[in-house]
Amino acid sequence: MTTAAFLAVLCAAALHAGWNAIVKTNADRFFSIAALTVAAGAISAAALPFVGGLSPAAWPWLAGSLVAHTGYKLFLARAYQLGDMGQVYPIARGAAPLLTACAMAALGEPLSPLAFAGVGILAAGIALMSLRGGRSLVQTEKGAVGAALITAVWIMGYTILDGMGARASGDPRAYALWLFFCDGVAMFAALRILRGAEGWRRLTRTGWPEWVGGVMSMGAYSIAIWAATVSPIALVAALRETSVLFAALISAAILREPPTRARLVAALTILCGVVLARLG
Repeated sequence: MTTAAFLAVLCAAALHAGWNAIVKTNADRFFSIAALTVAAGAISAAALPFVGGLSPAAWPWLAGSLVAHTGYKLFLARAYQLGDMGQVYPIARGAAPLLTACAMAALGEPLSPLAFAGVGILAAGIALMSLRGGRSLVQTEKGAVGAALITAVWIMGYTILDGMGARASGDPRAYALWLFFCDGVAMFAALRILRGAEGWRRLTRTGWPEWVGGVMSMGAYSIAIWAATVSPIALVAALRETSVLFAALISAAILREPPTRARLVAALTILCGVVLARLG
């Protein structure tokens, strides 16, 4: 991975943690995720005439990705209902790289032994956060861990599908815009089905946080899609999870979720894993 791609993915990680914080501060997490996704879709619709159509080879990948993105958002909203951001976000974002690395190795794109070890250490840090990261190990916290792990599976799915789709398209910018547009349409349909007319009425009153979150989401994932065309997908997936560290800072400084000694140790463990993955 080039230095430019490495730094770009770090910027994407910060943006990703930012829009997740916006979702967490909204009492209705599902609506917040749906609203910012629809906002990103509207922005993409305005930009699509400037990039043209998408290669036919990329459409099957994009179709599968839409299913994975929708599942991801539904389970992420559920996880945020059950647990705090400092616990849920690291599990969801941190378990995914290990799953992705294993899947990509099976698909013929393995990481080096050092990089794979780094991903494993990152996953160990995530395990520590999942056990000690929440307020207490009451039943709702265990439910949050389960929802976050299912979210990680969806993340693995769309990471691989979008990486392969962007490569097949030959134009990661066009692929990203078509993805955001279609994802916005899919989430609008989900909101309409699950919330009915009330969901539409609330959507028409969407405020600036959802629009800002939509822009941050677009920026974060567009960078990741581009990086997956010039670097191993599993490595991009692992380095994106430095977002866990940004999320820990946000949860402590802005959301007032108290940091613990275990979280600090876990954060350092995750950072060590990321460094090894980069060196590998």
